[in-house]
Amino acid sequence: MTAPETAPGDVNAPLGLVEPHAGLLTAPAAGQRLYKLMSVENLLRAVTDAYLHFNRVDYYTDFADADPFDGAELPNDAPANIAAVFEKAPSFSLSDYYARSRGRTYACCFSQENSRFIWSHYGLGSPKGQVGLEFDFEALRRRLNRTLAAGGAALMVGQAQCRQILSVNYGEVSYVPWAAHKTPPGRARNPVEYAYLKDERYRDEREVRVTLSAFGMGEFVLADGSKIGFPPALQMEFDFRQAIADGAVRQILTGPTTDTAYLQDELAKLGVGAAL
Repeated sequence: MTAPETAPGDVNAPLGLVEPHAGLLTAPAAGQRLYKLMSVENLLRAVTDAYLHFNRVDYYTDFADADPFDGAELPNDAPANIAAVFEKAPSFSLSDYYARSRGRTYACCFSQENSRFIWSHYGLGSPKGQVGLEFDFEALRRRLNRTLAAGGAALMVGQAQCRQILSVNYGEVSYVPWAAHKTPPGRARNPVEYAYLKDERYRDEREVRVTLSAFGMGEFVLADGSKIGFPPALQMEFDFRQAIADGAVRQILTGPTTDTAYLQDELAKLGVGAAL
């Protein structure tokens, strides 16, 4: 993940926080299990390199029916957002702010159900088949929060260690009539709220997501003054062996397409087997 250092004379970028917008989101109930589908090859890469994969919300194209408006402002909110500008930056509208925030927001997505729907839509097209992970939400949340706790995390740009600017939030996605829905007059949404709204046609996903997002104002720069871009995806440290031991990963699920013998052999080489 690219991340900013501070150029001489620039203001330090605000550090990322742990669940700063929890009050705006609906977290799953205690004991909730979460499910994530991927290809066998992607799971083995994630275990080998110890990461969770996050997509930038405006880059979801991993299946045919992916939401092109993921994280975007509601269409009925756009006119008022375009008209609202910042006093000290009159050429920069609230709509611009939401668009920039969207381009700095990443999501790792889960379902609340181990459903036929997710097995028919995710992790497809691999010669080794699909595999599922069952997570315990609270244990996952604790593990990720510890990773991102103040003073305990950093972002890397190349080999350079940089300020940790991404805030983590958790919540259930709310499904709304996208074309007709509108934020009540006189209220401006926090940008993170748009990352947890989707059209009703995606309701079968029953999605819970973890988001990592950076401040949507200004530019992030390296010490040499070059601007930082936010890549289409990033990887967050996640040790699967430890996650199995502490219960964040409850089990590894196989399905009709899974090359189970291959998966078992490869996981055994990586020292993972108890959850399968």
